Amino acid sequence: QVQLVESGGGLVQPGGSLRLTCTASGFPFTDSLMTWYRQAPGKGRELVALISGSGVFKNYESFVQGRFTISRDNAENTVNLQMNSLKPEDTAKYYCNTFSGGKDYWGQGTQVTISS
Repeated sequence: QVQLVESGGGLVQPGGSLRLTCTASGFPFTDSLMTWYRQAPGKGRELVALISGSGVFKNYESFVQGRFTISRDNAENTVNLQMNSLKPEDTAKYYCNTFSGGKDYWGQGTQVTISS
């Protein structure tokens, strides 16, 4: 049974930092591309960043480039999203995602709110 559990969200002031963690189980983690998405109120879900199974290849959407860093620990089956220089427009629910065995899997999400 595939499980993705996000944690680390919260309320921070503009310019602050948060570190999100996705803990995965139930699928071949080291072989799997992992992604972070987000969904702001009233908007569609959008890709934030992705990382290859080995962790060598990473890609970021332009709106987080230079501020967010995606990483993974294959020994711990976790994927992290370090978010720095946070802006109010980063406010959203952040989701961990993977595609395994022909199916798309999502975590329950973790809320990130940037406000003074």
